[in-house]
Amino acid sequence: MAKVICCVKGVISPLLANIYLHWFDKLFHRPKGPGNWANAKLIRYADDFVVLARYQGTRLRQWTESTLEDWLGLVINRDKTSVKRLKQEGVSLDFLGYTFRYDHDLKGRARRYLNVTPSKKALAKEREKLREMTDSSNCFIPATNLIGNLNRHLVGWANYFSFGYPRKAFRSINWFVRQRLDHHLNRRSQRGYRVPAGRTMYEHLKNLGLIYL
Repeated sequence: MAKVICCVKGVISPLLANIYLHWFDKLFHRPKGPGNWANAKLIRYADDFVVLARYQGTRLRQWTESTLEDWLGLVINRDKTSVKRLKQEGVSLDFLGYTFRYDHDLKGRARRYLNVTPSKKALAKEREKLREMTDSSNCFIPATNLIGNLNRHLVGWANYFSFGYPRKAFRSINWFVRQRLDHHLNRRSQRGYRVPAGRTMYEHLKNLGLIYL
């Protein structure tokens, strides 16, 4: 099944995008729209959307372009628009922070499954946010208070990315948080911070209240 990924060009508020593209949604699903004659599915968030269809032909492409540009007067950002055949080896789709990709069965069976994980861009953005929350400008914050702030942020992030198979990404974020808190504790200690005897840093941070994803 092929996917068309489109993005409308220009800075536009989510409210205005929804007002404009609400009518695109309506036309798409009318009897004369591709939701009917192409059996296509439309997934949209503000001005980003994906069209799913078994066959991505000229008629579907021309309908999408003419409806957005001629009827609505918008401009498609063609640098961000592409057709992807997701079941082809090595092809993936990034949308709303997730990566969608067909991978080989982990148990070696002769089939593939749709793997859905946080995208590399989403992980990089999250690490940057965590780095900002634990940088040297926050070294005055007691560890328990900082951990409380991190917990509130991490729980919200994990709730959003709980769909699919996020375990590997969550382990990566857990490791990064431990490293950042280790640096934070050492910055606050003149002689270098030492965890209580008989405990690992993992256990110590958990005892201080850190929630692991």
